[in-house]
Amino acid sequence: MTQQTEETTLSSGVPALDEIICGGFAPGRFYLIEGDTGAGKTTLALQFLLAGVKAGDSCMLITLSESTAELRSSAASHGWSLDGIHIVELIASEESLTPDARYTMFHPSEVELAQSTRTVLEEARKQKPKRIVVDSISELRLMAESTLRYRRQVAALKQHFARQQATVLVVDDSVHAESDTYLHSLAHGVIQLDIVPVDYGRPRRRLFVRKLRGCSFREGYHDLAIRRGGLTIFPRLVASEHRSLYERATVKSGIGQLDALLGGGLAKGTNTLVVGPAGSGKSTIAAQYVISAAQRGERAAFFLFDEAIATLLERSSGLQMPVGELIQNDHVMLRQIDPAELSPGEFTHAVREAVEEFGAGMIVIDSLAGYLNAMPSERHLTLHLHELLTYLGQRGVTTIMLVTEHGLVGADGGAAIDTSYLADTVILLRYFETVGAVRQAVSVIKKRTGKHERTIRELVFDGGLKITEPLRGFQGVLSGVPQFVNNMTHVAGSTDVSG
Repeated sequence: MTQQTEETTLSSGVPALDEIICGGFAPGRFYLIEGDTGAGKTTLALQFLLAGVKAGDSCMLITLSESTAELRSSAASHGWSLDGIHIVELIASEESLTPDARYTMFHPSEVELAQSTRTVLEEARKQKPKRIVVDSISELRLMAESTLRYRRQVAALKQHFARQQATVLVVDDSVHAESDTYLHSLAHGVIQLDIVPVDYGRPRRRLFVRKLRGCSFREGYHDLAIRRGGLTIFPRLVASEHRSLYERATVKSGIGQLDALLGGGLAKGTNTLVVGPAGSGKSTIAAQYVISAAQRGERAAFFLFDEAIATLLERSSGLQMPVGELIQNDHVMLRQIDPAELSPGEFTHAVREAVEEFGAGMIVIDSLAGYLNAMPSERHLTLHLHELLTYLGQRGVTTIMLVTEHGLVGADGGAAIDTSYLADTVILLRYFETVGAVRQAVSVIKKRTGKHERTIRELVFDGGLKITEPLRGFQGVLSGVPQFVNNMTHVAGSTDVSG
């Protein structure tokens, strides 16, 4: 299949869309942009024309649904000017509604359709446009009334514009597109824009390329957002396209006992799951790794779904962890994520920016429960997360993900979603009661990349994060109600290899 190049394509005006469709639209071809009302079809069409104006191309917009004033108002909301775009307005006038305007010898559709087609062809001959947008073809369909008459007119327009070597974008509504396969077969490419409602928060907008002749395009759904300045599209991440070589190394936490528990530390390019109930120290452990990375001269990014940035900074300061100072020195990037407003594709894009532009070698996601709330289903979460973790691993980025278990004490709570099979390392935190006090325990239950301790150590927050020596006189710590075993003289298997 032929691969398009920048020299043989016209930019869509949206760089991410150009990436998806092999560089842009092929010159002299006929494309269909279909989708739900409010999905961004007209916005995309205007960006295509504005890119043409910037490139010095002659551009023409044939509007059958909105007036010129309405189009200019919509463009102004994005900070655009439509100067340089020749607008042909074909909207029924007030005179057409009067009794004198009724046609007697010919059916109204024959007269209106013929007049509209004649106007379009005359303007095209005068302007000789290189880029044309028809918005929307559904009005032409209603005007024709007859399916045969409509198809003949569309085919004639396509052939006429093809002879002029014009690239045409035709806008259509999904309600008509479902039953109109003729346009699909006639078009060189079909791009679909959808709105997916959710129970709470901003609806998900996404783009899907249904068809594109002569090009191996990126398939699947791609999240998008409409903002001031036009469409922002987040292409679906394909991890296999981002392989890179990096030096294998051990990532230290800066706390000797925690590194010993992990068999020396975390392996660079792996992902770690920190699991535990609320308040057990998950974010503090992650912050310790971030601080250690920054002190080594590396950069790290912290994505907060649950906790407020001010709360994290205040708590870190109380534990003598200089997270705020590291942010000011541009070693750490801290970003608050609202799962009700951010799509999964947009979050993946934010992580990629942190790695590729900010240069982060460590990523913290706090927590996966918030990430789950941004997804339509658990199945989709797993697929997105697997691709994201694979991408980060291939870039040599160390990832730490936090998961909050239900309940506070004991091991019966369970996490909201089981992603432990995706993790290379799993750190387990637990509350346990002893001698009338609530204490915290930390253990490593999985590490794919080497040896780790099988012991359980106590986690202490006293002017910082501290890890004690292994708890050798207790049994049942992970259950939350330990028993002191006075005659216990050894701990089975202080180190082991876990698969």
